[in-house]
Amino acid sequence: MAFLYKSRLENPGAELRRIIKEKEIIVAPGVFSPSVALLAESMGFDAVYLSGAALTGLLAMPDLGIITLTELAMMTKYITNVISIPLIVDADTGFGEAINVQRTIRELEDAGAAAVQIEDQVLPKKCGHLAGKKLVPPEEMVKKIIAATEARRKDILIVARTDARAIEGLEGAIERARMYVEAGADIIFPEALRSLEEFKEFARALPNVPLLANMTEFGKTPYLTVEQFKEAGFKIVIFPVTSFRMAMGAARTAFETILKHGTQKPLIDNAVPVKIMTRREFYDLIGYYTYETVDKSIAEKAENLLSSRRGE
Repeated sequence: MAFLYKSRLENPGAELRRIIKEKEIIVAPGVFSPSVALLAESMGFDAVYLSGAALTGLLAMPDLGIITLTELAMMTKYITNVISIPLIVDADTGFGEAINVQRTIRELEDAGAAAVQIEDQVLPKKCGHLAGKKLVPPEEMVKKIIAATEARRKDILIVARTDARAIEGLEGAIERARMYVEAGADIIFPEALRSLEEFKEFARALPNVPLLANMTEFGKTPYLTVEQFKEAGFKIVIFPVTSFRMAMGAARTAFETILKHGTQKPLIDNAVPVKIMTRREFYDLIGYYTYETVDKSIAEKAENLLSSRRGE
């Protein structure tokens, strides 16, 4: 049905809770536009995921937490206006401290999100599968989770992501996850686990807690199947950037074909294979490493200024 003539979910959080309870496992592909979300729904997916990496990629920006809450809320609303399945929204670090997180929850709740994901990285955050991540103290993340749960007016779910595996090890990630559950998180998302056994161990340590797994490309996690995640004890599996990377690969193929042949006919005839765009290729395209260089330069200049004032 055309979106102008269909109703949004009245309580998307409640719908997500229902399918978590009823389904053995939920596959939520990453979407980055309303039309892609509508396509996912039409193909039978029970939920979809608005990835921060995909949204920033759509805007030709790096996944460093530099988009705004306004941009995220706008895309959330655009997507939830056209679908009748729950949307899980990646809100990075929550756009600030505890009070800011409360506004984030309210804005995304009003925009139709079924769940909001917040992570425990320090800004500027990084893709969870890259080196150089830094974590906030667990008590800071706990405050954000409490703030999020107290801000919601409906039944929106709070997804707590921990990036601790790469820094504090698996046990550190598990301990943080337990604290986040005690603070009120509804779903736990352990990022960048490195083997099927790690996923199983994580699930054994947090029984009866819905767990979310990230099956991204080119990352630390091996390519596991949905069935393997289900057997490991996970409830939700996201494929956050797959559709975006394939779309970029398809666009590149289309442009190459037009340049080479002067016509799009080989595309129509399915004579040209499409290759996914890798993370590195996309980062090169948008100049990702320039952002890191500029950020490092600013930090060095600030440190030099402070050192000179201290007489060092």
